[in-house]
Amino acid sequence: QVDLMESGGGLVQTGGSLRLSCAASGHIVNINTMGWYRQAPGKERELVATIPKYRPAQYGEFVQGRFTISRDYANNTIYLQMNSLKPGDTAVYCCYVDRFYTRAEYWGQGTQVTVSS
Repeated sequence: QVDLMESGGGLVQTGGSLRLSCAASGHIVNINTMGWYRQAPGKERELVATIPKYRPAQYGEFVQGRFTISRDYANNTIYLQMNSLKPGDTAVYCCYVDRFYTRAEYWGQGTQVTVSS
């Protein structure tokens, strides 16, 4: 089992910034991808950003250079720096981890991001 501790969500005005973090603990061997997905009310879950182990990050199309994901391999933690936030970015942001070989997936409980206009 992998436990994911998310932090950093909150309320921000349009154009503002937030930094999310997600720390993985527990049985963390063979962790491959770490990343973030989001889900807004009435919408499907969508990819925000993922970073496979020692490979380039991938971003959702809507990001358009506004967000940056980074990974601290020593501490099994990822960060999502979000800049130029828009009301459309309002959603619950969930941390995601998967493993090599088994492809097992783990999800955090989510952190709310609200962008006011």
